[in-house]
Amino acid sequence: MCDCNHDHNDHQDNLAIGAMAPDFTIPAYFNKATDKKISLSDYKGKWVLLFFYPLDFTFVCPTELYELGANREQFEEANCQILGVSVDSVYAHQAWSEKDAKIDALGFPLLSDLNCELSYQYNVLHPDGMSLRGAFIIDPDGYLQAYTIHNLNVGRNAQELLRTVKALQTGDLCPANWNKGEKTLGKA
Repeated sequence: MCDCNHDHNDHQDNLAIGAMAPDFTIPAYFNKATDKKISLSDYKGKWVLLFFYPLDFTFVCPTELYELGANREQFEEANCQILGVSVDSVYAHQAWSEKDAKIDALGFPLLSDLNCELSYQYNVLHPDGMSLRGAFIIDPDGYLQAYTIHNLNVGRNAQELLRTVKALQTGDLCPANWNKGEKTLGKA
């Protein structure tokens, strides 16, 4: 769990749809390397799915990450980079990846929010020192376009997150259950 000085019950209310997403530079585990640093600004010009999950080596988290990994190519085709985030160290991410072939094959970075700063900035810091299940969709200019936050016990749907990215990319009004290729309702 994180080692931080934040009051876990004092979440910030600084996230707003259409506002600039908080930037960051934090350690990441990717392609078997533990010495990487990743910034949100590294992905300027791309959509980003910033995907917080509670902890490595748990029960619900791998089911979500497996689904994101299985859909990674579709996110890439939509010009969207997935970034997984938990309060685990890069070494915990590495150990999990070495133990679980599906985690090893995800194809996207797992960020280490060991000091809980990113979880705090994105209002997903749980009182127990882990991240709630937050999914943040950030546009190519760095603006927050959508987010959902779940409690610890309920996993998220990768296809719905992908559908939301694609709908946002149209710039149009999109009805419920809209999917790419279907008619939109036009411009607002």
